[in-house]
Amino acid sequence: MRPASTTFLAQAFVILASAMLAPAAPGQSPPAPPAPPSNLQAVDHPWDDGTSIDLAWTLSADDTPNIAPARVTGYVIRSRKDGASETIEVARTGPGETSIKIGDLEHGESYTFDIAAVGTGGAQSTAVAAAPIEPRRQIFNASRLPLMALLAVICGAIIAYIILARGGMKIHVRKIAGLQAVEEAVGRATEMGRPVLFVPGIQDMNEIMTIAGLIALGRVAKVAAEYDATLEVPTARSLVMAAARETVHAAFLAAGRPDSYNEELIYYVTDEQFGYVAYLTGHMVRAKPAACFYLGAFYAESLILAETGNAIGAIQIAGTAETAQLPFFVAACDYTLIGEEFYAASAYLSGEPDQLGSLKGQDVGKVIVIAFMIVGTIVATGAELTNPGSIFSRAYEFIMHTVLS
Repeated sequence: MRPASTTFLAQAFVILASAMLAPAAPGQSPPAPPAPPSNLQAVDHPWDDGTSIDLAWTLSADDTPNIAPARVTGYVIRSRKDGASETIEVARTGPGETSIKIGDLEHGESYTFDIAAVGTGGAQSTAVAAAPIEPRRQIFNASRLPLMALLAVICGAIIAYIILARGGMKIHVRKIAGLQAVEEAVGRATEMGRPVLFVPGIQDMNEIMTIAGLIALGRVAKVAAEYDATLEVPTARSLVMAAARETVHAAFLAAGRPDSYNEELIYYVTDEQFGYVAYLTGHMVRAKPAACFYLGAFYAESLILAETGNAIGAIQIAGTAETAQLPFFVAACDYTLIGEEFYAASAYLSGEPDQLGSLKGQDVGKVIVIAFMIVGTIVATGAELTNPGSIFSRAYEFIMHTVLS
């Protein structure tokens, strides 16, 4: 007699084999593919940068959404570059759609597009192809119109405020503590009989932060001339040395103290980053300046300089647009010009109408950008919480694919 377990396994094997070999029941056969779409047309997208093609076609005869069950669930579009052997899928659409824009194409390449209807179960019809087409770049890219309008508003605001400032309009600029402390720092150095050290960063004159630092140097030099303080400016670039000498000389002339100007105190050290920093720290320990200014482009040396100045008891004023270095300056310096404050220093110190008007016009641009960020956040949140066809979804698509594309 066979064991019960063997009999059970044999019966299970017979049932499984019968199920696998049995013919498919009527109604369980794979669904037939739908009828193909027709009249596929490919045309170059007008007024673009030569990376888009517009496709249009006639619906499949089986694309009847009002008749159940629907036999077409959508359309699949494929493309093939001229000379390529492989066709790749580039887009899918829903049922009832008769056109689509295909983007991210290569300018100057020829493409052949085809389309097939997709039925229930994933069955696809035969593909219908369009004539080969090459996307062409137009003279004007209409998708950049929103950006052009935004640029026109900001530039218009800057020009308008410059004209108003030249006409005598008072442009308010909030007080910047670090710049107001220049007289205090230089005055302290004068009282103590110790020098003022100004470090214009480690980058050359092609760096905007270096230029901003030299503009601030003009203010420091003028105060130093008025107080008869010793101003020392070691530089890491020869061009910066030449520009710093001209800046300081002009400041001493403006203060009526040209005889006090000494170009030997504005000198070149080395282009090597840490060689320059090693000289500065050693010189700071020996000369013990009472006031240290770090205004320009700084990198890993920022903390070394600030901690050395803090150790010798100097009053320190720093400014840079390097966000990674700002925490070190904030922690170790008495005053720090953060980002935009550093760039606004020239307008703040000079009071020139052109610079003040430009600064005010840029504020208008910042307000517009902040407003766009708020509106974009609301639209993106609404698009996630509402249906795909809602006003939030349409606005989100417009912003992402037209304004920001």
